Amino acid sequence: MLAQNLLIVLFLLSNITLASGFLDVLAAVGSHLVNVYLERDGLLPFDTKRLKADLNKSLFGQHIVSDVVLKSVSSFMADRNPNKPLVLSFHGTSGVGKNHVANIIARNIYKKGENSKHVHVRVPELHFPPGEHSHIYSAKLKKLFLHEVYWFPRSMFIFDEMDKMDPQLIDTLKPFLDYNARVDGVSFHNAIFIFLSNAGGNVIVETALDFWREGKTREEIRMNSKELETKISQNVLNDKNSGFQHSSLIDHHLVDHFIPFLPLELKHVRQCVLAEMVHLKMTEDTDLADKVARDMPFFPEKEKIFSVKGCKSVRQKLFLYSDEELLFQFL
Repeated sequence: MLAQNLLIVLFLLSNITLASGFLDVLAAVGSHLVNVYLERDGLLPFDTKRLKADLNKSLFGQHIVSDVVLKSVSSFMADRNPNKPLVLSFHGTSGVGKNHVANIIARNIYKKGENSKHVHVRVPELHFPPGEHSHIYSAKLKKLFLHEVYWFPRSMFIFDEMDKMDPQLIDTLKPFLDYNARVDGVSFHNAIFIFLSNAGGNVIVETALDFWREGKTREEIRMNSKELETKISQNVLNDKNSGFQHSSLIDHHLVDHFIPFLPLELKHVRQCVLAEMVHLKMTEDTDLADKVARDMPFFPEKEKIFSVKGCKSVRQKLFLYSDEELLFQFL
């Protein structure tokens, strides 16, 4: 494939006369290489309505997330000259949909969705394990950013378990996230950074419980309810066990939105089970979905309002209640 592309480039060069000038040569070669690169794995034409429909269909119990993600991603994609990369920080307890939403964003931007070569996922414990000096990881990250964004400005970088990341490594990100960011001549204005973290989850849960105790519906919770976003950023910054504590990202206001993922209720877990049935090509069974959902652990101990694990382990629980014929399909 590479040899074929080089032959095409040489052919183009051979057909360009000297009179056309050196700049024309560069333009022709550059145009071909960019087209080849984009054709293999490029961008989708961005459609706000498609993103909205996707969020409405496949995300349960997260009205704040749907609203903020839709508006922030849509406005960023429509901006022809953004002054900084888009930086979103997702916060909440386990299983509430943080990874799922990152994938929804990816599949509405790239032809191959989260499997696109332009979507780069990093997990601290996997990619930056203890034992190696942080400056080596820092150099690797810088190289990754510069190389990928140079060749594809609309690259996406997802950092899972961000709260477990070394503070020095987090600060490596700062120059790339800043306003009017150009690093070594490379502009990062069109790049997207998404941070996933359990940090701040306790603040979000307490806010949801407060609304429940006050007899209010969860849909009444907003980003500014009880200063929720401010509390999340402060909690993350002051958490002694979080890499964010010693990082300058928050102090320099480089995160565009701290987005709270609310704990899920029984009805949302039931929706997750039904969605899993569709994914597994099972016949939708509301009674079975209800049985599986009720078998998940809930808290507080007396009231049992929120799912301890969100929608994690839904598939595994579903298999326990399914007949042997279904199980053999996956062996």
